Amino acid sequence: MGGSSRLAAAAVVIALAVTACSSDGGSSPATSQTPSSVVAAGELPMIDAIGVAMKALDAKLGGPQQYFEVNATSQLVNLFVSLDNGSVAQPWVYLDGALSSTEGQPASGGTFAAASVDFDPKVVLAPLLTQMPGITIESFYIHGDGQGNVLYGVLAQSAKGGGLDIVVGADGAVKSVDPVN
Repeated sequence: MGGSSRLAAAAVVIALAVTACSSDGGSSPATSQTPSSVVAAGELPMIDAIGVAMKALDAKLGGPQQYFEVNATSQLVNLFVSLDNGSVAQPWVYLDGALSSTEGQPASGGTFAAASVDFDPKVVLAPLLTQMPGITIESFYIHGDGQGNVLYGVLAQSAKGGGLDIVVGADGAVKSVDPVN
């Protein structure tokens, strides 16, 4: 998924999260805030929940899955599972220990398995936060590179307000920074 695709997917996933949160007809205080306002309050993406979410979904679906993308916000983890030999992406939301999904949509792109994910949640954001003071991190993402490998990145707002797509290594080293609209 490209930068604009990730942003579009993030908008869809936020809508899914609101739907998942309000399935009982109510809305929790967390869902009444926008992700930007929550992150601006100092919360970082729940990257430590990514492994837990992937294990839970692999178990629910009966074994290791191929993923187009997995991303985390300060409230939830989004998982895009590859179906039908990579022609469909089924979005899942992991929120408060529970999984929910919606119907898949046509897709293409690189995929990866949970076993390929090897970042340290305690380390991966540290260099970025040190090198870019004042940055607001909206989400941390992992996606396939088309060759079975994973790429890590962050969608953020600069201190000046511009959107940034920042590719990082498993150790948090900043590899590239691209503006996004």
